[in-house]
Amino acid sequence: MADIMIRKRKRMRSKEIKAISEELEAALGVPVFGETDPVDLAESSEFNVLFLGGDIVGLVLEGRPFLTVRGILKYKPSRKAVTVDMGAVPYVTNGADVMGPGIMDADPGIAEGDLVWIRDVRNLVPLAVGISLRSGSGLMNKEKGKAIRTIHNVGDKLWKTGE
Repeated sequence: MADIMIRKRKRMRSKEIKAISEELEAALGVPVFGETDPVDLAESSEFNVLFLGGDIVGLVLEGRPFLTVRGILKYKPSRKAVTVDMGAVPYVTNGADVMGPGIMDADPGIAEGDLVWIRDVRNLVPLAVGISLRSGSGLMNKEKGKAIRTIHNVGDKLWKTGE
C-alpha cells in the first residue's frame, strides 16, 4: 500500500452525490456517477478523496471536486484538457509542473485557477491533474514559465493507492 493517509471515510447521501456529480458534469462535459452509486468521501493528507467502490475516482480541493487520473480514464471527459508534447511526458509523470512551451493544445474554456487534466499529444491518455495558472488562450500562447501546477499524476501516492 502507498504512503497516503486515508481517514474518516464515510458514505455520502444521494443529495450530496447528485450535487457533486452535477458540478463535475458541468465542468467536464460527461455524466459521472448516479445517485444510487456507492460514493464515499474521505480525508487524505493533501485533499479529500472520492471513492466509488474501492477506487479513488475523484478529489476535492478547496471545496471543488475533480476527477483523479483513474477517474478520467474511467469517465473520459471532453473538457478541461490540456495537451502536452511528448518531450514533456516523462517530466509530467514524475510530478513536474507544466511549462508553457510544452503545451500543444488547451480547452479554450479554461479559466485561470481552474482544475485541469493533462494528456499527451500522441495517445491522448491522461497523465496528471493540475491547477491552471493561465486562461485557455494564455496556455495556447506558449509563453515561457510555469503554466500548470501539478497536484496529482500517474505514479504518485494517490495513483499507487489504487493498485
